[in-house]
Amino acid sequence: MHHTTDNRPALLLAMGPGIADRLLAERHRTRLTALARTDPHLVAHDLAAPTAPVAAALAEARILLTCWGAPPLTADVLAAAPHLRAVVHAAGSVKHHITDACWERGIEVTSAAAANALPVAEYTLAAILFAGKDVLGSARRYAELRTAPEWLGEGDRTGNYRRTVGLVGASRVGRRVIELLRPFDFEVLLYDPYVSAAEAATFGAASVPLDDLCARAGIVSVHAPQLPETYRMIGARQLALMPTGATLINTARGSLVDEPALLAELLSGRLHAVLDVTDPELPPRESPLYDLPNVLITPHIAGSLGNELHRMADQALDEVERFAAGVPFAHPVLPAALHHSA
Repeated sequence: MHHTTDNRPALLLAMGPGIADRLLAERHRTRLTALARTDPHLVAHDLAAPTAPVAAALAEARILLTCWGAPPLTADVLAAAPHLRAVVHAAGSVKHHITDACWERGIEVTSAAAANALPVAEYTLAAILFAGKDVLGSARRYAELRTAPEWLGEGDRTGNYRRTVGLVGASRVGRRVIELLRPFDFEVLLYDPYVSAAEAATFGAASVPLDDLCARAGIVSVHAPQLPETYRMIGARQLALMPTGATLINTARGSLVDEPALLAELLSGRLHAVLDVTDPELPPRESPLYDLPNVLITPHIAGSLGNELHRMADQALDEVERFAAGVPFAHPVLPAALHHSA
């Protein structure tokens, strides 16, 4: 009797409880078992003290397929995974589970940050268009007055024709927002210390210092990574420079904005805000942010939700297919780039 060798790489799923069922549809599990030797229903939540089936799968695995809540890949975990060559992360940032030990071992890492950036950019586009038309303010006044508003009194502050939009950070999301803004009649300003004026122009934006951006833009949207040097980069001075009636949009991280300073501007009614992230992540129950009429606050929904998780799964499985075929990853994560990315 002859036996064929199975060339599919061994793979183990590692992520937080309940995540795999949201991430993987039946078609993903079918594709996964075609690409790799794996039990698509075995999910490791803990790799430091693994159960027997997880320990056995870890000892064999050449690939880990991770997502939110993945356990950290410490030196001890790697010692129990002698064949591990690649981590395919079906979500954005890998900073929570990829350790220095992974880079020292030469493990290849890829992430679905590009796929996760798309819904964030879509949310931002919607927020920009609604902010420009003062949709929330108009809706609220209409509900209060219940009579036709005097639209001739709106003046030039309302509307999206030749409005100036300022984007802070040419991250994946920031660049995608610039692309999505192309069909509209906006002037787009960009602040990013890592992007030259020439490169910004190729994106379709004008490179400007942060203070200039805040002073000129009627809408400012934050897309920078959370780093020590970006902590509260939008501070009291930047907020004071923003024109009266301007809107601040934050889908990045709450810590990038000086929230007490922002709150003062919002309580005075001078500025508007669309906040998908806050600092702390969950505002206290008594926070004015929940009730202020000039604030739209959402519970960190801009990133992949619902069926959008399947886009990240599709990208991750494309990468598993590349690995199995011996082809380089399309979306590699490089340790040097991690310093100034999310």
